[in-house]
Amino acid sequence: MSKPDLSHSVPPSSSRPSVTAKLINGGVAGLVGVTCVFPIDLAKTRLQNQHGKDIYKGMIDCLMKTARAEGFLGMYRGAAVNLTLVTPEKAIKLAANDFFRQLLMEDGMQRNLKMEMLAGCGAGICQVVVTCPMEMLKIQLQDAGRLAVHHQGLASAPSSSRSYTTGSASAHKRPSASLISRELLRTQGLAGLYKGLGATLLRDIPFSIIYFPLFANLNNLGVTESTGKASFAHSFMSGCAAGSVAAVAVTPLDVLKTRIQTLKKGLGEDSYSGITDCARKLWIQEGPSALMKGAGCRALVIAPLFGIAQGVYFIGIGERILKCFK
Repeated sequence: MSKPDLSHSVPPSSSRPSVTAKLINGGVAGLVGVTCVFPIDLAKTRLQNQHGKDIYKGMIDCLMKTARAEGFLGMYRGAAVNLTLVTPEKAIKLAANDFFRQLLMEDGMQRNLKMEMLAGCGAGICQVVVTCPMEMLKIQLQDAGRLAVHHQGLASAPSSSRSYTTGSASAHKRPSASLISRELLRTQGLAGLYKGLGATLLRDIPFSIIYFPLFANLNNLGVTESTGKASFAHSFMSGCAAGSVAAVAVTPLDVLKTRIQTLKKGLGEDSYSGITDCARKLWIQEGPSALMKGAGCRALVIAPLFGIAQGVYFIGIGERILKCFK
């Protein structure tokens, strides 16, 4: 993020937003974005985890069946985890990229593609500390409804022995983030919450390498000489465009991460020993097209998510909030 794009929301006495303002901007953007697009993200997880098209034929079909079986709130399964952890995750991602850009690019003012990509790489590495356990818990909650439908269709199949497994879409006892966390910490320690860390890094680092430089360059196209910054609409659209491109580009890695991090499997669904094993089995059993499962959903999730993020960031909501307390 270039300095001209940020300075318009900073008080005259400051040359750039404070770290606190950046964190507030990232947090607010994450909360608003997740609330808007979470049902689509749930559909993405369920589509990526199902083998073939036995349950859901696509995103719309998945959302309609979820709403019928689990109600409107069923489409927000796992949202509490995301809403709790997305604030530090998004704040770290945006603030880290800005920090590395200023560190590597002479205060962030010069445009250098290699340095922009390196800054994005640094942001991706930093955010994974929060992203991995957040995704780990979210995926179990999102996929519970799919497994319930799967088990209903195979009523004679033996159930898993895991204590947080659901038996039906209307079961009284449903998995919770706290229950899953306690069991993972008890049985596997902290490493249990970081299962799929390698796959998460393989997804998030390329995503950030693509997204941040692309956004910065698209946004710079809208910078006017009179204001020295791009308009809100241009920043929003730049975030949407860059997010869509980056999301679709790393979809195969996201599919691998989702499969690896899913603890509870349906009857006939494979477990994976690692990234290579997952990619090999997926390619052999479901074909190369399986690596692009949920690509459309990802684009629909990431585009507005990062469009909102960049819009909030450049409006300077954090700075405005901090001014209220001065």
